Amino acid sequence: MDWAGREVTSVSLEDRIQQVNQKIEDACQRSNRAREEVNVIAVTKYVSLETTGAVLQHGLEHIGENRWQDAQAKWEAFGQQGTWHFIGHLQTNKVKDVIGKFRYIHSLDRLSLAKELDKKAAALGIQVETFLQVNISGEESKYGLQPEQAKPFLREISSFSNLKVVGLMTMAPHEENPELTRPVFRGLRELRDDLNGQALTSEPITQLSMGMSNDFEVAIEEGATWVRLGSILVGKEEGSRWA
Repeated sequence: MDWAGREVTSVSLEDRIQQVNQKIEDACQRSNRAREEVNVIAVTKYVSLETTGAVLQHGLEHIGENRWQDAQAKWEAFGQQGTWHFIGHLQTNKVKDVIGKFRYIHSLDRLSLAKELDKKAAALGIQVETFLQVNISGEESKYGLQPEQAKPFLREISSFSNLKVVGLMTMAPHEENPELTRPVFRGLRELRDDLNGQALTSEPITQLSMGMSNDFEVAIEEGATWVRLGSILVGKEEGSRWA
């Protein structure tokens, strides 16, 4: 039972996992990619503590959360299980809460955040793996660097030894027809390849965090290595205190 007394149906979770895996396999076949190239982040922000535990028990080892306020109880219960990804906008004053707990930060989008992450990581003696968030679609409602800002930003943070940029992240507009998101995902891949061609980082940027429940198949066809899946994979519990 979850916190509200509702039964958590692990069978339906199993079904969703199987369906998502099949969709990923099909997308990989269409784009001549190996299934092993695509990693799934189970986005648990809209589900309860108990459901998050069930997600981990079913072998989904990568957990994504958007806000520390919502993630704290889950991380305290399950933080030693799986790998945790912070995928939401990160306020600078919240870095102290997530540093050392989330292996990956998917939303590096400004210099002040980079400085704080590097400072706090240095104090802990760790290196934080980050994704630059890039606003490929140009929507004013979305966070992220403009594509033309990525190159100077990487140069600016090149001396931050406790930050490692492993990839780029973007969000596409929600479209009824997911095919319309393809230019956004293709744009992020092309940006990554352009940045790598200029050797702006000590190691090549290999990862692309893109694609959500509505459009992840198109994202995979365009090169996604991490897809962030919430409702289609773990469900959504209306009225959850974690929403």
